Amino acid sequence: MPPQPPPPPPSKPLKPYFFYGHRKPSQNRPVVRGGLFTNRQTVKPQPPKNPITPFKPFDLHKWDPQKNLPHQPQPSKPQSPRSRHSLALSQRLSPIARFILDAFRKNRNQWGPEVVTELCKLRRVTPDLVAEVLKVENNPQLATKFFHWAGKQKGFKHTFASYNAFAYNLNRSNFFRAADQLPELMEAQGKPPTEKQFEILIRMHSDANRGLRVYYVYQKMVKFGVKPRVFLYNRIMDSLIKTGHLDLALSVYEDFRRDGLVEESVTYMILIKGLCKSGRIEEMMEVLGRMRENLCKPDVFAYTAMVRALTGEGNLDACLRVWEEMKRDGVEPDVMAYVTLVMALCKGGRVDKGYEVFKEMKGRRILIDRGIYGILVEAFVADGKIGLACDLLKDLVDSGYRADLRIYNSLIEGFCNVKRVDKAHKLFQVTVQEGLERDFKTVNPLLMSYAEMKKMDDFCKLLKQMEKLGFSVFDDLSKFFSHVVGKPERTMMALEVFEDLKVKGYSSVPIYNILMEALLTVGERKRALSLFGEMKDLNKPDSTTYSIAIICFVEDGNIQEACVSHNKIVEMFCVPSVAAYCSLAKGLCDNGEIDAAMMLVRDCLASVESGPMEFKYSLTILHACKTGGAEKVIDVLNEMMQEGCTPNEVIYSAIISGMCKHGTIEEARKVFTDLRQRKILTEAKTIVFDEILIEHMKKKTADLVLAGLKFFGLESKLKAMGSTLLGS
Repeated sequence: MPPQPPPPPPSKPLKPYFFYGHRKPSQNRPVVRGGLFTNRQTVKPQPPKNPITPFKPFDLHKWDPQKNLPHQPQPSKPQSPRSRHSLALSQRLSPIARFILDAFRKNRNQWGPEVVTELCKLRRVTPDLVAEVLKVENNPQLATKFFHWAGKQKGFKHTFASYNAFAYNLNRSNFFRAADQLPELMEAQGKPPTEKQFEILIRMHSDANRGLRVYYVYQKMVKFGVKPRVFLYNRIMDSLIKTGHLDLALSVYEDFRRDGLVEESVTYMILIKGLCKSGRIEEMMEVLGRMRENLCKPDVFAYTAMVRALTGEGNLDACLRVWEEMKRDGVEPDVMAYVTLVMALCKGGRVDKGYEVFKEMKGRRILIDRGIYGILVEAFVADGKIGLACDLLKDLVDSGYRADLRIYNSLIEGFCNVKRVDKAHKLFQVTVQEGLERDFKTVNPLLMSYAEMKKMDDFCKLLKQMEKLGFSVFDDLSKFFSHVVGKPERTMMALEVFEDLKVKGYSSVPIYNILMEALLTVGERKRALSLFGEMKDLNKPDSTTYSIAIICFVEDGNIQEACVSHNKIVEMFCVPSVAAYCSLAKGLCDNGEIDAAMMLVRDCLASVESGPMEFKYSLTILHACKTGGAEKVIDVLNEMMQEGCTPNEVIYSAIISGMCKHGTIEEARKVFTDLRQRKILTEAKTIVFDEILIEHMKKKTADLVLAGLKFFGLESKLKAMGSTLLGS
């Protein structure tokens, strides 16, 4: 029997281990609270209902901007180009810059503790990172908060790049006044501004044409002791001159010379062009002489710029003086210089001098553009020298050019002005042969000449030729009559031409309307109404015709027919003209039809986008009669007259209507008495309106009595009583 193993020694009783209090946590031991532990086995407490997830440190390398963005609904409106551009820029940013912009977006682009918490996850923010974010962010308030937050970090100092990006950000959001305060901020933060920072501000203001702001930044630059370079001086003076501040530019030039800087050709040309635009020729000549002495003679481009600047101001004498200076300096003008001078002289009414320059140009065998021929032809035609204009046309053709329609139109008009219609018609035939696209300007002088010479056969032949060539004859005839009418004698001539044309079928509604309106303007209402009668027989009137007829009928005293014409327009589902509304309302007021006039006023304001001012004040007066009586009505009248609207019959009728409905006769008389005392109403007019007031009040009272009888059912008894009285 094998030997038995010895029995195990008796086990030592385990001594319980007690730990009271909170044990300091370490990497190898969990956090343990005080309590009873046996054999280092903790008694697990009950798990909480909402378990707390363990804290995980933020790892920027695992950050996904698309995943961290909260779910947002698709915007109903399309993104603006600026937003799309900012989004495209943000895709090219560094990961940390994208994280910062993502923190802004998650908090709806509003600075707050949530944004600061997100930014504190970063170890540090560098000035280059600040500049990168500010170049993209378009919210100026958020950009400002972020800029100042970054500056408060421990050991952080803004660089010129971050300051410049902040300036661009503020200017991009139109906060340019805040951007101008950056030099003071830089000085306060121990980073004195250099010329570059001021140059950025000057360039931003110059691009936006803020000349006074440019000068303000320049003064601040001098205050900080920063001297601009020649380039920056030129930029400042150019911006001031372009915005009309020549005197400030000259003061800057004095500082330029005081600093001992040497002018460049650009410096002189900026000053010369500014002095040319202001008409200060003597000072310009002084600067020009200084340029010759100190630098060099101006070249042809400089002289052309001077001529163009003087041309824009219409100073032809100074223009010719500069031209002589150019010749004295031995500078040969080029094509652009010649073209600029010829155009200026022709437009300024000096065609003879322009023709001399043109001949000088030909003598030098410089290539002449067809546009110069056209300008000279138009100038000669306007000056009545049609022969020279024809010579230019021949010269143009001999030079190998083909005349355009503009030249032919000028010559046709010139021949018609000198009563050579036959030659004008021949030129018209030439345009047909050349295949040019003719328009109304080509045939209008011919039509006018035939009408003035009463050659209606030739007039109609030209119309038939226009039909064959594809003209819209009726539209062109409407333009012709619109061009003819105006003065009384020309209007009667147009009427005679139309009498001959309508027999041959050349009549249309627009032509009738043009002639009716012209006859009404010259006081020929009877003839206008006769044309209206012809149109009614042909069943052709439109809303414009009826609107003109309303004015004719009202001025003729036939208010009934005017109302019929108004109803015709309503039946056509159209709206009368504002002039027709005003005329008919005045006519109704003169006839004592106050209620009908007020209904017409309301209809006009409801139908027309911008009604007459007196109609609008009429409704205001009706409301004042209801709420305030005579005193409030007088206040409304005073306001109306301050706005430049004089009281007329419609206003007086509104006073009568409002007081008869909401006030008393005495209140209305107070208003009319006030107007008579201020000599707005004559005494005769006051008496007339007082009679209308009494009649309208009687009518309103009778209407109220009749309405009461109808309400109580006494109308039949009243009729029976009336018949009994008549029988007796």
